[in-house]
Amino acid sequence: MSEPMLQGKSHDIPKRLVWDAWLKVKKNGGAAGADGVTIERFEEELKDNLYKLWNRMSSGSYFPGPVRAVEIPKKGGTRVLGIPNVVDRVAQTVAVLEMEPVVEKVFHPDSYGYRPGRSPLDAIKVCRQRCWDKDWVVDLDVSKFFDSVRWDLALRAVERHTDQKWVMLYVERWLEAPMRMPDGTLTERTQGTPQGGPISPLLANLFLHYGMDLWMTREYPGCGFERFADDAVIHCVTERQAYEVRDAIGRRFAGIGLSLHPEKTKIVYCADSGRRRDYSVISFTFCGYMFRPRKAFNKATGKVFTSFLPAAAPDKLSGMSRKVASWKMHRRTTLTLNDLAREVNPALRGWLTYFTVFYPSMVIPLCKRVDRHLMRWAKWKYKRLERSDKRAREWLQGVRERAPGLFAHWDLRYRL
Repeated sequence: MSEPMLQGKSHDIPKRLVWDAWLKVKKNGGAAGADGVTIERFEEELKDNLYKLWNRMSSGSYFPGPVRAVEIPKKGGTRVLGIPNVVDRVAQTVAVLEMEPVVEKVFHPDSYGYRPGRSPLDAIKVCRQRCWDKDWVVDLDVSKFFDSVRWDLALRAVERHTDQKWVMLYVERWLEAPMRMPDGTLTERTQGTPQGGPISPLLANLFLHYGMDLWMTREYPGCGFERFADDAVIHCVTERQAYEVRDAIGRRFAGIGLSLHPEKTKIVYCADSGRRRDYSVISFTFCGYMFRPRKAFNKATGKVFTSFLPAAAPDKLSGMSRKVASWKMHRRTTLTLNDLAREVNPALRGWLTYFTVFYPSMVIPLCKRVDRHLMRWAKWKYKRLERSDKRAREWLQGVRERAPGLFAHWDLRYRL
């Protein structure tokens, strides 16, 4: 809903858009930026803070603050996230709300990342079907994508989808904002879009829409693909075609400032009962699920066979197991079992909702591990159980029979 242009304002930005952006930022939560202002503190003077932001954005005098660098561990090293100040997250969300309805109309149907009404599970479902239809996969891994995005190409992509000068002005300023490192120093940047800001996923999708999606549609229309942000899987008919596509997209990416990870990008054979070719690489991971040959059961014929299927990736299960151990449930003997369930169920339910959609039996060892922690809790809390694993197991089994919905993981069928 637009408003009349106010006197002295360079840009027509509806106040309602700023309010809607704030509601979205508040819902998403998150840590404070480099200025130390939390969402709660920002909200203490909400009316003044939002008015000042709207006034500055409308007049062209808004400049973002530095982005706070946060190092988070990942397999093989660390990833640096860039956390904008709360006020800058609101401003970025204003631009996202302005642009999203426009770009959603043109984005490729096989792009799934950070888009309304789409989820990683949608991408996994399509990927599973295409792995059944075609024998070969190119598993793409882009090296340091968010650190490598060329600003000139990102701005050119944005310009194609907006006639609002303020969007172009502030996207450029967000890209150029320096990064405040953990030691307090400021680092100037010349490329990339910090992963962690609301505008970054939209810029990433725009960049790869032109950098990959449209290029694939034009050059290899017979090769379906699923892309979730910078993570992509391409399906090919033959091994030769897979190598050709991999090399061609490597050249394409090199032309736009990106590079494929030489070790993590791989050609995968989708082996199953009907595909018995000797090939060393027969698995890949996409959106937290590992695809590989797995035992399947044909209900119609009663026969067991091998199918190429997704299931929760081993590293994801290990991470969840470490998280469960970090709760130290056995030491929390002052809590009741109901109290304990209320604390751990949100995390358990979130994991299981995502990782039991495909091949749910893979998470049963995790469920049993949670039960072992609960049995240990019971042995610490109740003297009559402290010396007997058997009694503790029988006690927990009795609780499960009386209150099967107490813990989220008890919805799955398995024996203690």
